[in-house]
Amino acid sequence: MRINRMLLLACCLGLSGCVPRIEIAAPKEPITINMNVKIEHEIHIKVDKDVEALLKDQNLF
Repeated sequence: MRINRMLLLACCLGLSGCVPRIEIAAPKEPITINMNVKIEHEIHIKVDKDVEALLKDQNLF
């Protein structure tokens, strides 16, 4: 019984040295974010011939 306790104590002491270490450090160089973004888009609209004629008569577009 005493040997079991000593073995358990030795295992616990051995495992206590294996604690993971987490380190947080700031980078040496500053972080650069390139925000040069070009957005292009096309919109295609299909309409009926009646609506198209109405739009041409009204000169909306």
